[in-house]
Formats: sequence, structure tokens, C-alpha cells
Amino acid sequence: MLTALPLDAVLGLISGGLVGFTLALVGGGGSVLAVPLLVYLVGVPNPHIAIGSSAAAVAVNALMSLANHARARTIKWRCASVFAVFGVAGAFGGSTLGKIIDGEKLLALFALLMVVVSYLMLRRRGALGYPGVRLNRENFPRLVGAGATAGALSGFFGIGGGFLIVPGLMFASDMPILNAIGSSLVAVAAFAVTTAANYASSDLVDWELAATLVLGGAFGGLIGAAAARRLSKMRGALSAVFATVIFAVALYVLWRSGGALGLFDHAAKSA
Repeated sequence: MLTALPLDAVLGLISGGLVGFTLALVGGGGSVLAVPLLVYLVGVPNPHIAIGSSAAAVAVNALMSLANHARARTIKWRCASVFAVFGVAGAFGGSTLGKIIDGEKLLALFALLMVVVSYLMLRRRGALGYPGVRLNRENFPRLVGAGATAGALSGFFGIGGGFLIVPGLMFASDMPILNAIGSSLVAVAAFAVTTAANYASSDLVDWELAATLVLGGAFGGLIGAAAARRLSKMRGALSAVFATVIFAVALYVLWRSGGALGLFDHAAKSA
């Protein structure tokens, strides 16, 4: 029974359910939520272990959500593959750099980036995109550049990167947000595997915790995929949900870490 499990395992299952649900619903919120949940809810003391463990779990959850979206035929495979291939190299470089940055500062920088992305998504929430988009000479270089950039940032912050990949795919190829969410999971899985492998090489992955997140995420992902298909029929609804989730988590992380003030104080002392 669930009540017979240790408290950290129960919290891990709950966190995994939220990650899986949000990952399937908006493509990126799951990976955005994973690290804060592990640090502030489960109580993982080392942010780097939270990053490595969440990356491992997000990789598996992304593959499960990818299967749900594949069955619904919402994935633009060629565009997603180009984005993912060129993003993997960026993810490796970014995750290597991220391991040497102080964990609390990394969380604060992460939160500030989320605020920027949520603002950009809200500005574009009414954009419909082109459902018939295909890989071509015009969008190929944009997909390469956006993929490499999103990969580097996702590796640096230790996340699957979907909250960067979804707007990146929409910008580079003009696909609708539902297609961008489904397609983003190809890159989310690739980036998360790369980041997790890099952190695991430094013994910064708690595999039992990652497995707990995956188990909870399996159930959350099924509900999230169904909700995404319903919300996609309401113009701008998915984009608004996407942006709101990211912004709310960003504010919470900044509040808990004292991130913005800490960064500004550090900058003032260095000046």
C-alpha cells in the first residue's frame, strides 16, 4: 500500500506524477518542474544530484509520452529529428559546464530563463501555426540553430529542455503548438539522455529516486496527453497554460533560493 512506503518515496511518486502529466500536457513543463520538486518537495540536498536524477527520469517519461503523441499522430518526425540531432552536441557541452557551477546559482539562473520564455510564449499564444509543415531548405537552418541553442541551455540547466524546445520548434518551423509539443519529446528524450549520462559519469544520479519519478510519471503522462488533445481545440489555451506553469515555477524557485537578490549581490561585489 502507498501508506506503507517511506515518505520520500511517496513524495517521489507524487512528483513523478506531476512531471509526467505536465510533460505530456505542454511538452516542457515536466522537466521544468522536476528539479524544483526534487529540491523543495522531496528534499534532495544537492541540486546537482536533483538535476542528474531528474534528467534520467525525464528521459524515460518523455519516451512514454512520445508514444502517446505518436499514436495521436501529432509528431513532425523530420523536423524533430533535425532539431534533436544538432541539439545533442549542445546538451553535452552545456551539461559539462553546468556541473562546475554552484547549484543554487544554477537554480536562480534557471528561474530567470523561465520568466523570459513564459513571456515570449504569452506574446505568441494566439498564433495558430501551419499544420502541414515539413522539413525544407528554408526551415532546416533555423531548426539547426534553434536545436543547438536549446540543447546547450537544456544541458547547462540539467533539464529535458522542452520549455525551450516547444517555442524553438514553433519559431523555426511555424508548426502549431500541439505538433510542437509532440515533436519536442523527441528532442527532450535525446537531451535528457545526454545530460543524465554526463551527470552519471560524475556519480550525480540517484537511480532509485529516478525510478520512483518514472513510475509516477507513467500515470501522469497518460492523463496529460489526453488533456493536451482537448485543450488544443481552444485557440491559445495550451500556450497560456504552458507559459503560466513556467512562470509560476520560476517565481517559486526565485523565492526559495533568493536567486535574484543573490545574483545581483554577487554581481555588485564583483564590480
